[in-house]
Amino acid sequence: MKTLLCNCNRTMPLDAAALARTLRQVPGASAEGLETTHTLLCRREAGAFQRAARATAAAGEELLVACTQEQRLFLELNAQTEGAAGVAERPIRFVNLRETGGWSRDAHTATPKFAALIAAAQLPAPDPVATVSYASGGRCLVIGEAEAAERAARLLEDGDGGLEVSVLVTQGHGALAQRHERATQHGRLLRLAGWLGSFEVEWESANPIDLDLCTRCNACLVACPEGAIGLDYQIDLTVCRAHRACVRACDAAGAIDFERAPLRHEGRFDLVLDLRDEAAFTMHQPPQGYAHPGHDERALAAAVLRLRGLRGAFDKPRFLRYQGRLCAHSRNERIGCSACIEVCSARALRSDATRKGRTRSEAAGGVIVEPHLCVGCGACTTVCPSGAMAYAYPGTADQGRRLRVQLDAYARAGGRDAALLVHSEGAGQRLLDELGRAARVDAGVHGVPARVLPLAVWHTASVGLDLWLAAIAQGASQVWVLATDEEAPEYRDALREQMAVAQAILAGLGYAGRHLRLLEARDARDLAALDQALRAPAAQGVAKAAAFAVQADKRATLELALEHLLAQTAARAHAAPLPDALALPAAGAPFGAVQVAQDKCTLCMSCVGACPAAALLDNAERPQLRFVEKNCVQCGLCAATCPEDAITLVPRLLLAGAGRARRDQRVLAEMEPWRCVRCGKPFGTLRGVQTMIARLAGHAAFAGARAERLKMCGDCRVVDLHSGSDEVRITDL
Repeated sequence: MKTLLCNCNRTMPLDAAALARTLRQVPGASAEGLETTHTLLCRREAGAFQRAARATAAAGEELLVACTQEQRLFLELNAQTEGAAGVAERPIRFVNLRETGGWSRDAHTATPKFAALIAAAQLPAPDPVATVSYASGGRCLVIGEAEAAERAARLLEDGDGGLEVSVLVTQGHGALAQRHERATQHGRLLRLAGWLGSFEVEWESANPIDLDLCTRCNACLVACPEGAIGLDYQIDLTVCRAHRACVRACDAAGAIDFERAPLRHEGRFDLVLDLRDEAAFTMHQPPQGYAHPGHDERALAAAVLRLRGLRGAFDKPRFLRYQGRLCAHSRNERIGCSACIEVCSARALRSDATRKGRTRSEAAGGVIVEPHLCVGCGACTTVCPSGAMAYAYPGTADQGRRLRVQLDAYARAGGRDAALLVHSEGAGQRLLDELGRAARVDAGVHGVPARVLPLAVWHTASVGLDLWLAAIAQGASQVWVLATDEEAPEYRDALREQMAVAQAILAGLGYAGRHLRLLEARDARDLAALDQALRAPAAQGVAKAAAFAVQADKRATLELALEHLLAQTAARAHAAPLPDALALPAAGAPFGAVQVAQDKCTLCMSCVGACPAAALLDNAERPQLRFVEKNCVQCGLCAATCPEDAITLVPRLLLAGAGRARRDQRVLAEMEPWRCVRCGKPFGTLRGVQTMIARLAGHAAFAGARAERLKMCGDCRVVDLHSGSDEVRITDL
């Protein structure tokens, strides 16, 4: 890969030689082109870009331009350059050095950061994933008051590419247009569900006037003595005195019928423009193809433009990969962990704990994912304790590779105390651009510090505990997440909970300082506070960075990170002895133990069958409940399933034996087996059989001498049933 550097009219210091030396040391990175720094690559030196575009195309290589300011211009130049590769064939890549550090007050020390950003930008693109398709024919339903709905309908219909619009009048008594230009209904909205290209609408019309039959001849308005009929062509039944003059006036059209029962209507639409006061979808992320601008004219204009562009076929990545066998939501129709469902701001996830009509593996998890509603925020993957919900594009392993390359290049260039700043590609990037520009023109603004490594992601909630701890283990001093108005309140709460868990682990292992922070900024008004927050002091990191690769499996990555962090703690001279276990916050903790009340447990092993992570185990040799703490995800299914209410969850991280005790099996409960009163073979447990006898004491099938069968093993019970003198009647069973 060839990289083109530009110092943007000498406004930022770039040490091309140092960058080239560092990139040569980074496995897989390329230093080609880094020996030269251009001054005006987008203007006077545009020819250098064109020559590089031709050369890389001829060599079958890729081209990286260290400028995002003129990205559009470079793409146009590439299209006009003879011999350059087409963007579809070989996309040109871009990386921002200017606003993310080149214009900051300590830009002269930012060479390690620049090396990290370039090295990460040179990584291969993630493998493509399956897509989710939408097909919109442009059938749009406008819901609202008559005049506003018709005005919006005209905006949606006008000109080339106009939509096919229907109107549902649901409120007020505004006037409909005299001309009947589009399908118009009046009624009460009962249900609106679906997404772009597939909205299902149900409404009820109860007014005597049927707008489908109405010709808008206005004869009813003239005939009505109370003036109960308005230009919305609906009868105000609170004013009408039942003269029925309107019925006679409408005899030919037959649009008015006071005896008509309320009618229910159903329709399917591709798009919905909702002009009512209250939105039909109240979640933070409504379905694509739905717009609710309220009464804001600018918002209405933006919504109209957006909806007019949603005609045709569209694809988006299938962002999530769900593995029901790992899911801790439900087992045997019992509910455990619901973290993903509760955090989803698009309501793309729902619970289905029943097992009807589903395979055993499908029934295991019990979470239904609707990919058409998913917006790819990834919050469900962050809060999922088991890794059943995983982010697919880019995958966790791809994101981990990017983190490791950034931190490795930063360290090789001499950088220290790296702070990873996770931000969105949309509003988050715009804020950093604003901060960079402010630092350029305002001496009182510092800009993004040299030790802060920006990491742009599709959504900030998609990076969670496993990647945070992996980054700390691989040399980062801190991990910060920049939250803007894009993030739903649920996401912010979830990120805070997960950060509290991560911080408790790091503090408990003896790493000083604050390692995790949620930085909240809405727009440019918050730049001063953001500028100050980015200059926070560094926290204590590891002495030696880990070399492990982030795994696709969340729990595997967490184990690798914890093992390295624990080893680094043990290697520190004069380190204080660690406790046997670190207490973790109850909210969001993915680690912990299970406590069993010995006086309640009957060793029925219901908890073993319910455990989705194989943390609870039985023993084929004797009545014994065993536990592997490393596997426990604190889902609570065992506690929900236990018929004796004998189980309590204990969020913690076990450190005894340098963490090895987490992998060992230990006995939580055991008791002597009950022996068959007939053959002496052990089966069940003393408490279990006693409980069974007590609960079935009043049952006719086990009255009198028959109660002895409860004390027999299965084989002897069958023998006694068929050979005994007192047979059990079918009606007794």
